[in-house]
Amino acid sequence: MTKRTALLTGSTGGIGTSLVSSLKEDVNVISPTRKELDLSSNSSIDDYISSLDIPIDIIVNCAGIHKAGKCEDLTTHDFQNILQINLIAPFQIISGLVRGMKERKYGRILNVSSIWSIVSKEKRSIYSASKSGLDGLTRSLSLEFAPFNILVNSIAPGYVDTKMIQLYNSEKELEKIKKIIPLGRFAKPTEIGDLVKFLCSEKNSYITGQVIPIDGGYLIR
Repeated sequence: MTKRTALLTGSTGGIGTSLVSSLKEDVNVISPTRKELDLSSNSSIDDYISSLDIPIDIIVNCAGIHKAGKCEDLTTHDFQNILQINLIAPFQIISGLVRGMKERKYGRILNVSSIWSIVSKEKRSIYSASKSGLDGLTRSLSLEFAPFNILVNSIAPGYVDTKMIQLYNSEKELEKIKKIIPLGRFAKPTEIGDLVKFLCSEKNSYITGQVIPIDGGYLIR
């Protein structure tokens, strides 16, 4: 049986690296570099999609950017930039590849969202807005694509043990956060990878339109 092929964006980040490792055990993984696929450029996305010479069965939109700041200190340029990478680019990739999935009557689409799409925190306004939009896209497209056996889901990671959380939180803040996570620790990137692997596999045949938190219980604290 021919292996399925997955297109994964954001493969060099802490979570993205783990997703590549998890997915490549069962599927062919295409993980373009920024030089090959610049998500900030609509024309680059169109050109990349046109250049693909292999059917894409799985899309994992993992790439994302974040800028924390008070509302009055953020600019419309910041808003447009974050929306482009976190929301518009995933939509453009999906819309550019879904026709082939519909023809083959098979597809798995996974958007990497965040717990900050469900709850929020000060100085996270633009990031939360972009991820909430991504989850709305997930729900709507899951209905649109269901007749074609294309399942669309989001995962919403909480605090994951990557360099990103160290960038936006001091050591003191990180220790404080651990104390309010019921499991008492941050997620390992491999734990995120295992969930994505299942949702993108043929073993998942009935989960669609969901935003699934993976946060150690943070949201129910």
